This record gives sequence, C-alpha cells and structure tokens, in this order.
Amino acid sequence: MLFPKKIKFRKVHKGRIRGVETKVNNPSLGLYGIKSLTSGRLTSQQIECARKLISRKMYKSGSIRLRIFPFLPVTSKPAEVRMGKGKGSLKYWCFPVKSGRLLFEFQGVSITLALEINKLVNSKLSLTTKLVKFL
Repeated sequence: MLFPKKIKFRKVHKGRIRGVETKVNNPSLGLYGIKSLTSGRLTSQQIECARKLISRKMYKSGSIRLRIFPFLPVTSKPAEVRMGKGKGSLKYWCFPVKSGRLLFEFQGVSITLALEINKLVNSKLSLTTKLVKFL
C-alpha cells in the first residue's frame, strides 16, 4: 500500500473537491495517459490495484509513471457508536482527484493495448476515466 512516511498531523479535515484540474493535465514522461473525467477520492488500494494491472498488461514492454500519491488520511468511527467522544481512528489513505487530472502515464505499448488497459483500469477505479494520447 502507498502511504506517506511522515506527516505533521494524524487527522485532518475532510475538505471539498471543487473545480477542474489545471496543473497536472499535461504529460511529463509517457505517450499515453489515463485522465479522470469525474472528481472524487481514490484510495491507496485502488491506486495500487490499477498500477499492478497496468504493469501486468504491459508485460515488461514499457514504463509507467504514477501522477498521484495518497496523502490524505480518512478516519471513521466504528458502527453503533454514539455521537461525540472525538474523531474516529484512521481507516485508509486517499488522494482527492479533480476532474481532468492525469492519473497514470505509460509508454512502450500499442494503441490497442493502451485502450484495453484504460478499459480495465476504468473498471477498477471509482472514477470514470479516458485514454489520452500525446504527441
């Protein structure tokens, strides 16, 4: 699983995911990219599952680059606990994704394999994604 080595505070506010991504929507390494069309949260389990799926499909023929990293701790209280008594314990790590964010970059595969990878990754993530090709 992915999680930060050291953080300043164990528990943080929830926050809101608003707007469209303007910074990380251009490639830095790959020829193909998987871009999110909706906003939401991606857990570290979802990110790791998608990364493994991409590397398994590519089969040593290219390179992958993750453009996201889970840094936000999400807490929850156990079931059937009364109100109050403080914030719950840490449950998982996530990354808040705005729409238009580039999630993964990869290169060294054909366009048909890239389309297949996008279809499989889209089924694993809680967001809708599309494949983008860069020149």
